[in-house]
Amino acid sequence: MNNALQQTIESLAKEKGIEADVIITAIEDAVLTASRKYYKSDENLRTKFNPDSGQVELFAVRQIVEEVTDPAAEISLAEARELYGEEAEPGMEIEFPKPTDVLGRIAAQTAKQVIFQKVREAERENVFGEFSQRVGEVINGLVKRFESGDIVVEVGRVEALLPRREQSRAENYTTGDRVRAVIKDVNKNTKGPQIILSRTDPVLLIKLFEQEVPEIYDGTVVIRGAVREAGDRAKVAVASREREVDPVGACVGMKGTRVQAIIRELRGEKIDIVEWSDDPTTFVTNGISPARVQRVSVVDEAGRVIEVVVEDRQLSLAIGKKGQNVRLAAKLTGWKIDIKSEEEKRREVEAQFDDLGAEPAPLSVPGLDEEMVEKLNAAGIETVERMVSASASELSEVLGLSEGAAEALRQGAEAATMAAGGAVGSGTTEAVPQEGIDPLPGSAIEPPPLSAIAAPESANETADAEMTASDSKEAGTPTDAGGHDESVSDASGDPGDEAAPESSEPSREGD
Repeated sequence: MNNALQQTIESLAKEKGIEADVIITAIEDAVLTASRKYYKSDENLRTKFNPDSGQVELFAVRQIVEEVTDPAAEISLAEARELYGEEAEPGMEIEFPKPTDVLGRIAAQTAKQVIFQKVREAERENVFGEFSQRVGEVINGLVKRFESGDIVVEVGRVEALLPRREQSRAENYTTGDRVRAVIKDVNKNTKGPQIILSRTDPVLLIKLFEQEVPEIYDGTVVIRGAVREAGDRAKVAVASREREVDPVGACVGMKGTRVQAIIRELRGEKIDIVEWSDDPTTFVTNGISPARVQRVSVVDEAGRVIEVVVEDRQLSLAIGKKGQNVRLAAKLTGWKIDIKSEEEKRREVEAQFDDLGAEPAPLSVPGLDEEMVEKLNAAGIETVERMVSASASELSEVLGLSEGAAEALRQGAEAATMAAGGAVGSGTTEAVPQEGIDPLPGSAIEPPPLSAIAAPESANETADAEMTASDSKEAGTPTDAGGHDESVSDASGDPGDEAAPESSEPSREGD
């Protein structure tokens, strides 16, 4: 092959990331197009690239026939045998060379345009084939320019798009900044393949955990769900395949080092890491973290409605800023969460009895003796309804019992109340289906069979035994003294999460 042309083809192939054969085919097509424009004949023209001479050769192709009907495309058998001897047979094709050095400047310009077009098409097809196989993968790029709020990101030799809707509101970029994002989609359009990136998709959070936590990468710990409100807060549910491995602690890392790396990458987005459970009451209790839950009961299993009662002072924390905490918990667990304070629950029970025209029931509960009743009366707990609304810790302190025994007595009182008056429903927080966390092939998010997950010794385990209360405070980490779920936030510790409800009856809707 001509050395100059060979080097040009190889250099272009390397630059565009395509095969040299694709460029050779493009050159042949370009010369053929230019030749047809120059000769303006009905001949059947054909081009071939000669690797020895480095030239593109042009031929007029004619088919051997017994009787010629189209002189431009056919040749008689007698004439063919005069040229090629007895080997010529009807149906064979004969190539007649035609000169290419007469094509001229206009034909050369046409050939150049055709070559560029063919190479561009091959390059686009190559990019589409490569990146369509990488959907769900985290990539690094540089901010190249801005287009109407969208960010054009340079990823290697190609450009990707980070649309405004896929950007976190907590992030701002300038030209040249590094961007780490997940490939969300690859589309074909008239300008070529369009690679869509995302910084808000939950898949980005999952992939970051896979990169930072070896136990997730090797499958020991499995991410069972992830939800985000990008720039503000996220919740991740994890489970362990091995009993001796604490899934929450593995994700948090020593003194929060692992999760803090992810928080920094997400520009301070707070992350609650909770332990997954197949028991809905336990899972919802974990999911409502960092608020501490007093009681959880399933109201409607078919409709997936669950009631959560928290201490009065914990209500605003459980609901979260603009309902964010309970909304994310509902998305994560897949249950509609009706969250109430103890005072609200007490008023509800009293209203049930008022509607029934019944007098408050005296303290007559299985397991309560006269001495216990006297202690309760002295503490202002004089009716079954008041006992139901009390917390287990309050009853434990008054009666001098363990919290477990006190909770058993409270549940007995609640059973008596429900038998007498029934349950009254209230507003619920809708659970919205999770977006963007469909299991990826080979990803650690794929849920294992329930039989493969060891049952935890406790429904809520402390995320990291070596993470002290002072460490948590410095990291802005709400810590549950009772050994509840691990909630990790950025160093600022946004106090807005405990914003008081706007009215005496706080909204529990998801928005």
